[in-house]
Amino acid sequence: MNSSFIRPFRTLAVVLVALLATHSMAHSYRAGDIEVGHPWARPTVPGQRAGGAFLSLTNRGTSPDKLLSAASPVAASVELHTMTLEGNVMRMREVGAIDIPAGQNVKLQPGGLHIMFMGLKAPLKLGESVPMTLRFEKAGEVTVEVKVEMPQAENGAPAPGAHGDHKHQ
Repeated sequence: MNSSFIRPFRTLAVVLVALLATHSMAHSYRAGDIEVGHPWARPTVPGQRAGGAFLSLTNRGTSPDKLLSAASPVAASVELHTMTLEGNVMRMREVGAIDIPAGQNVKLQPGGLHIMFMGLKAPLKLGESVPMTLRFEKAGEVTVEVKVEMPQAENGAPAPGAHGDHKHQ
């Protein structure tokens, strides 16, 4: 076959792969005025009892809301957490709720606000998805699929802020 015949098919294949990759990376959910963007978690290793989940919360409404809790069948409990740098030590603490101001976006990401799966029943495996139900003060509940994937920075490079060595208080 000549290359002028193959070229359009090669271009179409590249476009389709890019669309599928974008679709698999970007997934969002909605509960009332709250949009939940790209829930993901890092893979864990056998014996690891906790894992972090990350996502974005966008309040499309005119009044504030709060993320009150989360639950998942993959863990004994699910907690809302924050990480702060105290001296040279990252400290993780449970928080009672996460505020989502009207018209604002709140990112739950490594090294900051995040969700913790505590008492994992099995490792979170790369490529799988796990269910998680989020409960908001005003928007109610929504169940999302948390994709287990490697973290990526804005530029596509591996993301900083590993959720490994920290003190829980």
